[in-house]
Amino acid sequence: MEIRHLRYFVVLAEELNFTRAAARLHISQPPLSLQIAQLERELDVRLFDRNNRRVTLTEAGEAFLNDVRALLASLKDATVRVRAVDRGLAGRIEVGLSGSHFLGPGPALIARYTAEHPQVSVLLNEMNPAAQLEALRGHRIDVSISRTAVNDEALQAMPLWPDPLVAALPRRHPLAARQRLELRDLAGDAFVVLRPDSSAFARRLADICAQAGLPTSVAQTVAEVPAQLALVEAGMGVALVPRSTCRQVGDRIAVCSLPAAISDATVYAVIRRQGRRRALDTFLQTAAQMGDGEA
Repeated sequence: MEIRHLRYFVVLAEELNFTRAAARLHISQPPLSLQIAQLERELDVRLFDRNNRRVTLTEAGEAFLNDVRALLASLKDATVRVRAVDRGLAGRIEVGLSGSHFLGPGPALIARYTAEHPQVSVLLNEMNPAAQLEALRGHRIDVSISRTAVNDEALQAMPLWPDPLVAALPRRHPLAARQRLELRDLAGDAFVVLRPDSSAFARRLADICAQAGLPTSVAQTVAEVPAQLALVEAGMGVALVPRSTCRQVGDRIAVCSLPAAISDATVYAVIRRQGRRRALDTFLQTAAQMGDGEA
């Protein structure tokens, strides 16, 4: 049994006339009669009663017509869906990201993409950067939103948007009124720092302080930027954090710019070079458009 047999059957059932059905199918009448006869032999059921004056559906034919219409409708839906998946307009994307990205453009990106691509399910996996890379290599997530570019034989990084480093100070800090600071201005302060083993970004911050000759006094060591900001707000120390994470702090924390040589930083989408989902391409296109707006 082939799909064309079922389509021929439906058209004949609707027309109840071989001549009209053949014209609608753009074939001649003998091949249509042959296909219907083959279908009946395969089913071992008579679908039509025929005489010289009329064609009618048998009781079995009426039951078969309902099922075939449902089957062809499902096949049409499946065809539309598979084409959408192939074009990146349907499917699923597993996104890995750390807590700090919920404070920046990340939520707006997800909201915009899901609004523009309602047939794609976007599943968020909150995990530390090291775990994201492991999951990406293991095909458990499709993209890592990262503050570190990773480019090797398996992975590649695509810049999304700039996210410069700033100094976050308690509101009552003596330098809180300053718009811009040098790192040496914070030489006497205790720092709330990220655990060096949590990410390459955390290690980069430690290197920046070391290269600046900053004798860092550590007040607390935490795993995530939101924890840094909470402790800074509590007055426990100062911190170097991405600017985007300070969008919602209001006047609870003072945010000071740093020199460009220190502050330059970017958020990346890290993806696999091989075995990517098609929907990821449209996700990255949306991310790039948002990145242009952030630049």
